[in-house]
Amino acid sequence: MVPDVSIRSASDAPNWRPNPIVRTWIIDGSPVARTDFLSVSADGTANSFYWDCTAGRFNWFYGFDETLHILEGSAVLKFPDGRLQRIVAGDTVFFPKGSRAEWTVEEYIRKVAFCRSPWPGPVVVLRRLVRRLKRAARGDFGPPEAPTAFPTD
Repeated sequence: MVPDVSIRSASDAPNWRPNPIVRTWIIDGSPVARTDFLSVSADGTANSFYWDCTAGRFNWFYGFDETLHILEGSAVLKFPDGRLQRIVAGDTVFFPKGSRAEWTVEEYIRKVAFCRSPWPGPVVVLRRLVRRLKRAARGDFGPPEAPTAFPTD
């Protein structure tokens, strides 16, 4: 069965829902965050959503891999090593599970986020083994294929 395809455009009105920042993470101001759910993968390990936030300064702790793309506004990120990085509309950022950053949103920011819960190491090894066995069963003994955006198995 082919999954349903969902198409959203920038002109669609988001269905914003409150997404409060954890109170103990807020350092300064009263940032108000909202989210609009977009999708979830068939295996439940990945999802995507819009997120926006008003001015404020707060910590963010990443419990999953997140790739985000800034659609509007800007923020200054402060990393644990003290390094500062301004992100603006058009920038893409990756935060691996376990990372953290201090966000300073000066006025407003809106992003689209792609989040994935990484599989535990033993599961990844098992998955690779299964893929190799499938290739061997097909008689494909060439070098492993490069990762693709759309896995076939």
